[in-house]
Amino acid sequence: MLQRLDRQEAERLVETYSDLILRLSACWLKSREDAKDVCQTVFLRLLEKPRSFDSPEHERAWIVRTAVNVCKDQLKSGWRRHRADLDAAEALPAPEEGDEGTLLQAVELLPPKYRTVICLYYYEGYGAREIAELLGERPATIFTRLDRGRKKLRAQLEQEGLA
Repeated sequence: MLQRLDRQEAERLVETYSDLILRLSACWLKSREDAKDVCQTVFLRLLEKPRSFDSPEHERAWIVRTAVNVCKDQLKSGWRRHRADLDAAEALPAPEEGDEGTLLQAVELLPPKYRTVICLYYYEGYGAREIAELLGERPATIFTRLDRGRKKLRAQLEQEGLA
């Protein structure tokens, strides 16, 4: 029989990790609603098949890795690539003056491999070696992606006259 997490443990997980998952997913998917779906999926995976973790760092790493994988799955899905409701898009208000050109918007325009390491490094406070471990990459790869991501971000901001 499957071991189920008790309600108190489930609440702890949601309180501890929901903001992290939402921020990371929003960086990947550029949609708050899709980020909420990812958050729900990550918790469902953990609740349906509980795991034992060696430490809080191991638990956090599993959460981050799972969230990234769910985001990748969503980006690959045919539904996401082919959905567009033009009537709904017409009803959306245009961005207000001053909303454009923010740093977060510039980060969101980066390719996913750079956006992920920038978000984890600057917004979540992970070191490059920790990011490498979380993403299953070599530290040199993460250092390179951070460097290239910063350069792309700088060029983007300079082009918009913000740097």
